[in-house]
Amino acid sequence: MNTVNILAAGLALAALASPALGADANGALANSALMLTRNAAIAVKSEKLYVSDKAVRVTYSIVNTSTKDVTLAVAFPIPDVTSDGPEDVPHIPDPNSPNFLDFHITVNGKPPPASIEQQAILNGVNETAYLAKLGLPVSPYFDATDTALDHMPAAQQDLLIKQGLAMVLDDGPPRTLIGAWTLKTTFAWTQTFPAGQTVIVEHDYAPSIGTQAVLVGTPADMASNLAQYCVDGGFIAQAEKLLAGTHAGPNLSPEFVGYGLAGATWAAPIGDFQMTIDKGSPAAVVSFCGTGVTKTGPTTFAVHYTNFTPKTDVEVLLLEPPPAN
Repeated sequence: MNTVNILAAGLALAALASPALGADANGALANSALMLTRNAAIAVKSEKLYVSDKAVRVTYSIVNTSTKDVTLAVAFPIPDVTSDGPEDVPHIPDPNSPNFLDFHITVNGKPPPASIEQQAILNGVNETAYLAKLGLPVSPYFDATDTALDHMPAAQQDLLIKQGLAMVLDDGPPRTLIGAWTLKTTFAWTQTFPAGQTVIVEHDYAPSIGTQAVLVGTPADMASNLAQYCVDGGFIAQAEKLLAGTHAGPNLSPEFVGYGLAGATWAAPIGDFQMTIDKGSPAAVVSFCGTGVTKTGPTTFAVHYTNFTPKTDVEVLLLEPPPAN
């Protein structure tokens, strides 16, 4: 997991590729880290991060190192929801809820007075009010959005398509459309950090799982796609062993989970950072980037850093065993 041999990985994974990996691909939405207004008095004493394909949990210990209370704007940006076409629909755990990742936050064990702000954006323009006038929900993937688009007069459908706000899913008849704008969602509130005290902020959510076919293509394509997961020879060998033991043919389905560590707004490094990656099943194969990785259980791997400044996001690649015949 700590050794990167991308060209060898690409060549070996060619044996795992199958047409099934290229169908019904879904993109993952990588959640961002906590965002604070930058303040020299506020430091992250520790961060504990747990990542699996079922849940992401984060606990921050944030200390005010000054002798005065500090009040700051706090935000958790939820990943943008967008699409490049009918074949590129992201996986959303609960697409019909404004809180589509089932996101929960507590501050010192209690929910803060957080508000959810959602906007429909296309090419940098806020189209929220315009869509509301047309009776369209702000989320492009609500079932109610699909229904509203499909029941619009043909002239209005044509206008939305021309504006780039909708795409044709099926020419029909009847013609069906999907929304083509980007949904931006942020949980935000104002938080006071008492002088000299530590505040515990926790959040958890159901991650969006990506299933893009990065295991298919030329060695150069795979080298580019797999670099962010630090795939090595050990991962390849385990994946091939999975296939050899099932007699199910080359039908391993990759899953991808991401978490946005880079770009945090801390004024100083994280004092104590601990991350646990859980592959879920003892038989699953996992790869991610990290130094000093230790196996802490049948399905868990951990890293522990001090005075840590994240430079890259967390990217996890999982291969589940094929179902038995």
